[in-house]
Amino acid sequence: MVNDKYSILFEPLKIGPVTARNRFFQVPHCTGMGHLRPKADAATRAIKAEGGWAVVCNQETEIHPSSDLTPFPEGRLWDSRDIPALRLMTDAVHAHGALAAVELVHNGNHASNLSSRAPVFAPSDMAVDNIIPKQAKGMDKSDIRALRRWHRDAARRAKTAGFDIIYVYAGHHMTLPQHFLLPNMNNRMDEYGGPLENRIRLIRELLEETKDEVGDTCAVAFRFAVDEMSGADGMQASEEGRAVVEILAELPDLWDVNVSDWSNDSATSRFMPNEGYQTPYIEFVKQVTTKPVVAVGRLTSPDRMVSMIKRGVTDFIGAARPSIADPFLPQKIQTGRIEEIRECIGCNICVASDNMGVPIRCTQNPTMGEEWRRGWHPEKIETKGKETEALVVGAGPAGLECAMQLAKRGYEVTLAEACADLGGRAVLEGSLHGLSSWKWVADHRIYDLQQRGNVKTFSQSLITAQDISDLAIPNVFLATGAKWRRDGVGRSSRRAITTDPNMTVLTPDDMMSGQLPPSGPILIYDDDQIYLAGVLADHLSSAGYEIIFATPATNVSPWTENTLEQAQIQRTLIKRGVKLILGKTLTQIYADHAQLSCIYSKSEQPVEMASILLVTERRRKTELYDILRKNSDDTPFKKLKLIGDAEAPGLIADAVFSGHMAARHFEKSQSTIEREYFRREIIALEGN
Repeated sequence: MVNDKYSILFEPLKIGPVTARNRFFQVPHCTGMGHLRPKADAATRAIKAEGGWAVVCNQETEIHPSSDLTPFPEGRLWDSRDIPALRLMTDAVHAHGALAAVELVHNGNHASNLSSRAPVFAPSDMAVDNIIPKQAKGMDKSDIRALRRWHRDAARRAKTAGFDIIYVYAGHHMTLPQHFLLPNMNNRMDEYGGPLENRIRLIRELLEETKDEVGDTCAVAFRFAVDEMSGADGMQASEEGRAVVEILAELPDLWDVNVSDWSNDSATSRFMPNEGYQTPYIEFVKQVTTKPVVAVGRLTSPDRMVSMIKRGVTDFIGAARPSIADPFLPQKIQTGRIEEIRECIGCNICVASDNMGVPIRCTQNPTMGEEWRRGWHPEKIETKGKETEALVVGAGPAGLECAMQLAKRGYEVTLAEACADLGGRAVLEGSLHGLSSWKWVADHRIYDLQQRGNVKTFSQSLITAQDISDLAIPNVFLATGAKWRRDGVGRSSRRAITTDPNMTVLTPDDMMSGQLPPSGPILIYDDDQIYLAGVLADHLSSAGYEIIFATPATNVSPWTENTLEQAQIQRTLIKRGVKLILGKTLTQIYADHAQLSCIYSKSEQPVEMASILLVTERRRKTELYDILRKNSDDTPFKKLKLIGDAEAPGLIADAVFSGHMAARHFEKSQSTIEREYFRREIIALEGN
């Protein structure tokens, strides 16, 4: 029974010739599976439909070899041979009563065509969007006519594949229709360039021709970035962005509106902490069109959703990342289980997966991307086998997830944590500037465990090997974590760095435990090069400390290019006055300064500081495991396993996944586990 407060969210709504069963709309997002792993992609989308999403979209789907995104495995509709793979998705989504949508795309100069080797297209001659030694050719009239034909053909194939909604896509700086629209990319002097009425011509033609081709049974959606988030240097919602909506107001059956580029549309909670952050840019759209509107903004609160609909901001609640963190978000709202929602923490691990060309993953939802390969379901887990109880040592992300899933399976679970607070690094890192939402990783799991009668939790319990022996629980999972090194060993140096004992040497663990650095300049040395050193520099500089940031990398936190944050991180540190020393390794630490060496020339540079914060590498905490293994003859275990950072330090997402997998694999044979690892979609050799 739906709470009357939220009943508006579950009203059916027409989109052109089709009807959505409610207002929950999973907007297009990539999965890193696409045309290479269509069974896995279909299973991921099907879970969303099962979870209550009324519309489930796929990812950007290439319409032609001249929009080849290799090595990234997005969707593909080059010709009729691609139809069966996409039919897997539409059938799976329809089986759960949802509508299936496809996002047709020609990526223009964003596609390097590395595999097809086709010419790259753009409105005008220009470099390609990636650092590739080739340029895009400005399209002539015959190229534009060909593009329109390719798009129309792809729309027809999409209809044959069973899609209910077919997109024309002009957003994220990634598509030809948007490229034609933007004056900084379109310097044509013909009817496709110059004033807005000309630059919008291609979009109008694509919309009209798509409706003409499939509009009898399929809705035609238009995904449009109303604002480039670059002020007067780009399209703004208050000016040309609004004008586009006014000109095309009634042409599409649905407006899917957001902001550009991708880093702004999928902004992390570190830099855009507020839910619904896109609302100020898109709220004008419903004033201009009578057609339904879908909007996004990392929306997870049902109260905010209701407010946005009642205030006339949107008709559909759009989501990519929240639908990844919790595919069953709509169903949980509908059945009054709001407190069980796994809220998206805005970390962009899902985005990083796509940028690395690998199947999607999620910090909050370890089953994401594993629905087909491993048969994992986000809300279901098989019941326990013959064993009855388990001990989990350590209540960080891995330990909490492992304990929660073991309890769901029906085991009697004992959870022991040395610290006063549960949550481990999720809570500790969540205490740093910009990362407060990361605490939700712990909050969700702690709440779940508190509801279960088969879990005993002990905090401030520094458990020993003798304690474990006395408990006589035969199945032990050790989530004892890892500690940051204090000796400088990291990516660039496999030997400890010579250090004067009179220099104060700090680690991230010191900072997160509340230790304050001495007064004076702090040198942060980042040889981890992921994200934490940049976070600590931001955290300490915002607290008023003078920061010098040195790294062997040539930019700050280079891995965060994958999470779309790197430019924002470096920009923030520069604005805060942090001194950046890039491309330098740390060679020696003296009593009052450090010696740095250029990674290219080996020239040396002294840096004076009062203390140094080393962010280099972590040591696994395996002491308890080593003792238990050594004493296993005296205390026989049926299961003794390291999980999380104690097994292999990585991201919080990796720790959660490790804990989840350990709970799933408990009491399974090794052959069964290996079948999960090696289940693959292998390209057929016949019929090509």
